[in-house]
Formats: sequence, C-alpha cells, structure tokens
Amino acid sequence: MKTDSIFYRIFQSIPTTFFELINQPPQLANVYQFSSVEVKQLAFRIDGVFLPKTPDLPIYFAEVQFQSDKKFYSRLFTEIFNYLDKTELTNNWRGVVIYPSRSVDTGDTERYTELLNSQRVTRVYLDELSSIETSSIGIETVKLIIEPESTATARAIEIVNSARQQIPDVATIREIIQLIETILIYKLPRLSQEEIGKMFGLNDLRQTRFYQDVFEEGKQEGKQEGKQEGKLETIPQLLRLGLSIEQIAQALGLDEQLVRQAAQPKS
Repeated sequence: MKTDSIFYRIFQSIPTTFFELINQPPQLANVYQFSSVEVKQLAFRIDGVFLPKTPDLPIYFAEVQFQSDKKFYSRLFTEIFNYLDKTELTNNWRGVVIYPSRSVDTGDTERYTELLNSQRVTRVYLDELSSIETSSIGIETVKLIIEPESTATARAIEIVNSARQQIPDVATIREIIQLIETILIYKLPRLSQEEIGKMFGLNDLRQTRFYQDVFEEGKQEGKQEGKQEGKLETIPQLLRLGLSIEQIAQALGLDEQLVRQAAQPKS
C-alpha cells in the first residue's frame, strides 16, 4: 500500500487528524498549512510539512514509515536539518514519525538518543491508537489502514455512515469516501472500485441530484460562507491555546476587529 500518499491525502483533507495523532488540540490545524517539500540539493522529499502561519509556533515534519529501515533516522534528521538550513524560517521544529507498529521501528537510534528522547520527536504507532479517548472520523480513517482484511469492509462502512451523520460539509464527506475507497482498493485488490462502491451504496448516491449538484458543482458561495463560520468557531479555542488576537487574525486571514468580536463571551 502506498501509505505515504494516503497519509498525504488524509492530512491535506482532514488536517485536524495530524494534531489528534500527537495529542494536540485539533483546532491548531487552522493556523497551519500542510504541504510536501523537497530538499532539492540532495533530492530528499519530506512526506509532509505543517508550516505555521505565525512565527511563534513550531514547524511539524511528518514521516510515514511502514518498512523496517536501519538508516531511517539518519535519513530523517538529514532531511530535516537540510530543510532548516535552506529555508529562512526561524520557527522551532518538531518531528513526527508514523509507524504501523513498534515492530517496524528498527532504525539505528544510538546517535540520535537525545533527540528521540526529547520533545523534538513523537513516534506514533497506529496499532496503539485505541488509547486516544475521542476517536474522530480522521483517526478512524487512519486506523483503517492497518485494519485486518477480514473486518476492513465492515469497518469502512461504519466510518462512511458516521461521516454522513457527523460532517455537514459535503465536500469533506466526498473526500473521505474517496480516501476509504482508495484504502480498500489497496487492502482488497480482489475487489474492483465498482464493487467497493456498491458496498457503500455509493453508486446510488452518485446518481442523485444531491450528489451531482452539491458534490460536483460545489456551490462555491456556500462553501466560502461555511469556511468563514468555521474559522470564527475556532477563535475561542485558539485563544485558550495562548495565541493573541493579532496572531489569530493573521493566521486565519480575518480582520482583527472581526476576531475581537468573535472572542467576546456571548451573553
């Protein structure tokens, strides 16, 4: 399975998932921009980088590692330090490595013990995600990657049904459905995309006027209004995280006065 590309799509579509994986408030996703970057001089590519929109927040480097590799940590820190050297950003940094299980974490660590034992690096093991108290749609989608084949289909259907009930934004639901289809195609190569679509009742859904009008055309005006409302709803959480009015306005691309109004306690 091309896990790095799947995680890239998950973090791009549901960026809150990344912060949930490292036990950080999901609202932080609103002040970060996710991308994949290449250190051109050495042709290194970092799986994913969360770049903060304010200078006081750290850069997060995300790497997905599903195969044992003795030289993994050597390559990881080479990529990170080369990126930091080539950029003019002065932000602090954190590294996050995502493994399917501890058994794959076999890289030589002796030269990097201080970094790995500090707050600089977080290692996430997907088979241990049951310890996360509240499991979101994004986390459940990530867990599906390592779900046994025998239960993957049933679990996928549960996730899709939960997404339809919990998420009002149809564009996000569409992306989640596509992600889950992709994961199942890799996990269950004997099934065609058409067969997987029938499992979810997706073929019937795609024929409806709802799907054609809203999923395909998008109703851009409504989307923009929804985005601003979503930004305003995150302001109290960002304030509790210690960000100032000015930092929040800069990160969310909103007028400071609008942020101040949204920050006022409702009577």
